[in-house]
Amino acid sequence: MTRDMVKQQLTETAEAVLARRYYLKDENGTPLENWESLCRRVANAVAVVDREDEQYEFLRESFFNIIYHLDFLPNSPCLMNAGTDLGQLSACFVLPVEDSMDGIFTSIRNGALVHKTGGGTGYSFSRLRPKNSAVRSTQGVASGPLSFAAVFDAATETIKQGGKRRGANMGVLRVDHPDILDFIHAKEDQSRFTNFNFSVAITDRFMLAVRDDKEYDLIDPSNGEVVETLHAGKVFEEIVDLAWHNGEPGVLFIDAANRGNSTPQLGEFEATNPCGEQWLLPYESCNLGSINLERYVRDGKVDRDRLATTVKLAVRFLDNVIDCNRFPIPEIAEMTQKTRKIGLGIMGLHDMLIQLELPYGSKKGRVVAADVMQFIRREAEQASMALAEQKGAFPAYDAGQNEYPSRRNAALTSIQPTGTVSMIADCASGCEPYFSIVTEKNVMDNDLFLMVNKHFETIARKHGFYSKEVMKKVAESGTVVGHAEIPEKWQEIFRTAQDISPEDHIKMQGALQASGVDSSISKTINLPSDATKDDVRLAYMLGFDLGCKGLTVYRDGSRDHQVLSTVSSENKDTALVSSTGLVTKKKLPDVLSAKRYRLKDANRNTIYLIVCFDDDENPMEVFAKFPFDNRVDLKDKSTMWTTTCRLVSLALRYQIPMEEVIKQLDRSSGHMLDLPAQLGKLLKSFMAGTQHGFSSICPECSGKLIFEEGCEICRDCGYSKCS
Repeated sequence: MTRDMVKQQLTETAEAVLARRYYLKDENGTPLENWESLCRRVANAVAVVDREDEQYEFLRESFFNIIYHLDFLPNSPCLMNAGTDLGQLSACFVLPVEDSMDGIFTSIRNGALVHKTGGGTGYSFSRLRPKNSAVRSTQGVASGPLSFAAVFDAATETIKQGGKRRGANMGVLRVDHPDILDFIHAKEDQSRFTNFNFSVAITDRFMLAVRDDKEYDLIDPSNGEVVETLHAGKVFEEIVDLAWHNGEPGVLFIDAANRGNSTPQLGEFEATNPCGEQWLLPYESCNLGSINLERYVRDGKVDRDRLATTVKLAVRFLDNVIDCNRFPIPEIAEMTQKTRKIGLGIMGLHDMLIQLELPYGSKKGRVVAADVMQFIRREAEQASMALAEQKGAFPAYDAGQNEYPSRRNAALTSIQPTGTVSMIADCASGCEPYFSIVTEKNVMDNDLFLMVNKHFETIARKHGFYSKEVMKKVAESGTVVGHAEIPEKWQEIFRTAQDISPEDHIKMQGALQASGVDSSISKTINLPSDATKDDVRLAYMLGFDLGCKGLTVYRDGSRDHQVLSTVSSENKDTALVSSTGLVTKKKLPDVLSAKRYRLKDANRNTIYLIVCFDDDENPMEVFAKFPFDNRVDLKDKSTMWTTTCRLVSLALRYQIPMEEVIKQLDRSSGHMLDLPAQLGKLLKSFMAGTQHGFSSICPECSGKLIFEEGCEICRDCGYSKCS
């Protein structure tokens, strides 16, 4: 039996993700597809572009096989929408924001249409005049980029990308814009701009001024005039400080990106897609797909012949997507057809290195990873050149401007997030290392089930160090490092994201970028919770020196403990008498750490819950905040929630055992989306005892969110804040 005839087995997690997000459903929500029929739907829809080609049947079957056997997977909109009435197959868009009321609200409208079809958008607000500057048409003053970004954010909150994918945006401001300091601090309060990732577009001139301890100019984009001069080092420290606190803003090295712009005659890059790996011109879109490198290791070597075959098919597939795509607005269709950019990326890089017995953080690991990526880029260009001979070069190709031979696509490679599709493929996301090797998962009756990485389990059994006790130790510690039962060789090979030094993370990104990635790379530089601001500063400088086009850092646990200022009217400890004796009401300081959760009630109304906790990470207060406070029909609900939160807070401050609080909440729950159930779920997650206190909780399955590929994602159900 040939490989193509073998039935592909998927993991339970993959099947759950597919049923939840990808399979077409009837009016009752019952799936109408399985994995095979989904792959047939996608392959048939994309191959139809070549229906007049003598290779049509071969291509259609080949597209099916590389997807069905998990060798290559296109981006989520393609898997969801190919062969449907919607037919919008691209993931990434950049829309211009012009410095006029008409231009701004046209962009908001266009963004809403993109989100409705399942795409993510990038916006540069750098063209907008700064706040308080003159507006001649109205004799008034401008409100500035951030005020309009808030309108974009509100529009995204309403659309929710058609229910399948959340609205996701990238907001970019140049470092030389007069409002840059406000922008840097815009997400210091994490309850603002919740549908945006923010990044500062950093120029070479600014970075050199930082290095030389010099000042730099802020320029009004409406007239090109210098309005102020700032010390570059101080501005850089502001960026570092906020990134250390919660990972935002990220940084985009805009000059490095524009040096790689293959169509400069059409304009300069201003912004990226939400996760930062696709630099696009205004109105450009890009459809993405990723090769699963785990599938190409045979007998301790990379099977380059089979990899080359898949690269050629993937390039043909992604190029076809451009022609069968139904674009949300005509401007995007025109610009995308003009440049025909594709984003062929990878996933399962860590799996490949594990199979080759190479540590992710080693020099040899980086050399092999870069060599494979360079091979993919070279084969992709050969395939694109062959397509140009058959179908013609991309229309914007200019032999006088371009240094490379005629080809079909203006850009070929990027490394994008593959959070959900990598769960289908059962491999590591993108170019990221695994986030964990062994995890504990709660199942029915509060039993704990150990989920062990498939490679680790195979090797542990083969080399005789597998036992439930060892696996539990790894799960509880969060690392394979430091366990005497595990040979040092395998401790090094199975180092996870938190075990790998920030320097080695950045060196891997730099090596991949230099190896032939046309656009950019979505990757998180993981920092330990005790990392200093110096560590963040050095990370940015190293990323700049290595030629990275953007960088996202995340200090472990930094988004789990945001500072919320609260004022207590209590000046003294008070007490009450109970059947068990004297119970002390805990006095609270003026400032408490807190975590904000956005939830939905049974009627899909948005409610914000804020949980504050003491220095020992014990929840002490719960607050509810309502966007619908002024709605008369919801006034009673608002009062009920506020009263319940006060009572729960009082119980927590009087140190009533949390198990009792949860028990009472469970007893009063009438629906899994009502307040008692929501509060109980949050408190239970705390009782589960994570390493980082009150951790980020998945709003869909109550699993733990992790920060990976520049975004918070859930590895249990596939939820992603960015897609």
